[in-house]
Amino acid sequence: MKLASLPQGRDGRLIVVSDDLAWYADADHIVPTMQALLDDWDHYFPLIEALGIELAHDAIPRKRFHEREACAPLPRAYQWADGSAYVNHVELVRKARGAELPDSFWNDPLMYQGGSDDLRGAREPIRLADEAWGCDFEAEIVVVTSDVPQGVSPEQALRHIRLVGLVNDVSLRNLIPGELAKGFGFVQSKPASHFSPVFVTPDTLGDAWANGKLSRTLMVDLNGQAFGRIEAGEECTFDFGVLIAHLAKTRGLGAGSLIGSGTVSNRDPDGSPGRPVSQGGRGYACIAEQRMVETIATGEPVTPFLKAGDSVRIEMRDAKGRSIFGAIDHVVATN
Repeated sequence: MKLASLPQGRDGRLIVVSDDLAWYADADHIVPTMQALLDDWDHYFPLIEALGIELAHDAIPRKRFHEREACAPLPRAYQWADGSAYVNHVELVRKARGAELPDSFWNDPLMYQGGSDDLRGAREPIRLADEAWGCDFEAEIVVVTSDVPQGVSPEQALRHIRLVGLVNDVSLRNLIPGELAKGFGFVQSKPASHFSPVFVTPDTLGDAWANGKLSRTLMVDLNGQAFGRIEAGEECTFDFGVLIAHLAKTRGLGAGSLIGSGTVSNRDPDGSPGRPVSQGGRGYACIAEQRMVETIATGEPVTPFLKAGDSVRIEMRDAKGRSIFGAIDHVVATN
């Protein structure tokens, strides 16, 4: 099942989208918003599922689905937390600034609490007031949960995943060091995140979804050129069950909580930090990682951060080459 939201009010209008992302049917006569669906999933989802079957068989009125018209599936949410499933990324970040990676990072995930009151769509521009802030994209996988009880185990946590999608967790790299130096985490350095046009139920992913991990190639383009072709299922240290359980260790989570994987990251097969796509490697899911590799190799970074007019595209395709979630495809614009 593929679900999306069209702009309407603060929370959007729920629609069901065909598997090929070509058509949609309004679902707001059943339940008005995606959040309302998540709040009472067991009651509403069978009705939404039946609507999807009717859409697939062209048995109900349908309309053309245009990704550019979709807002974020959840335009605002009760919670947005981002984890560190790919420790390779964290290791490179620290190595580039001369810091060792503590052993605990391999068994205790990092996680930060982001802002969830302004979640943006896949075609909305990245709003940047000052290029000196060092704007970067971070291509990630995201899941949406039902209500999750405090103290849930990682195995139990997987049963609370309702939807899966993609996110561009935009970062302002040059603001991060000053904020971390205060010892109190990210705030200004983490502006609004952008989400894929469509979220899907885990069963839609077939064999690509197993044990809380999504095993497909994450495709990232910068200014129309391949920047990353990263295998999301590889080198994923923490599955989503572990990330959800980590967040729920001391509190319950409300339905509609969004949990991100952190930047998807691969090493080269020989164990090196990785190579750009242009050099035959898998590339990267963020500019900072390429800059880290450049710093490690030559002593200084070369690739610039984003500037006004730059474009970023993030997408994942199935085994038949069809887009799964639609594409995050947007440009950087000055405020």
